Amino acid sequence: MQVRVLHIADCPNWREAGARTRQALDTLGLRDVPVEYVLIRTDREATRTGFAGSPTILLDGEDLFPSDGRTADLACRVYVTETGMAGAPSQLSLEQTLRDRVWPSPRCAG
Repeated sequence: MQVRVLHIADCPNWREAGARTRQALDTLGLRDVPVEYVLIRTDREATRTGFAGSPTILLDGEDLFPSDGRTADLACRVYVTETGMAGAPSQLSLEQTLRDRVWPSPRCAG
C-alpha cells in the first residue's frame, strides 16, 4: 500500500493533512504504511501525478477524495468537512475514506 501527500511549497496545509493521514492509518491499525510527501514543482509534475490541488492525498495512486478537480495549476485545494470548508480533510473523513478503500463493504446483489 502506498500513501502519498502531494503538495506545493507554499501550501499551509500539507503538514496537517499528512499528520492527519498518519493518525488515520495508525487508528486503523496500518502503522507500517508510510506516508510519503511529494513536492509538486511544475505543471508537468502536477499533470503526471494526478494532482488536484495542494494537498492531494493518494492511496495507491488514486485520490482519496476524487473530484473533477484534477489540475495542472500549482494551487491550494479546499475540502468539505463536518465543520465547513477547510484546507485539509478532517481526521474522521480520512479514517472513513481509508476504511472504505482498504476494506470495502460487500455489495448486495439484488
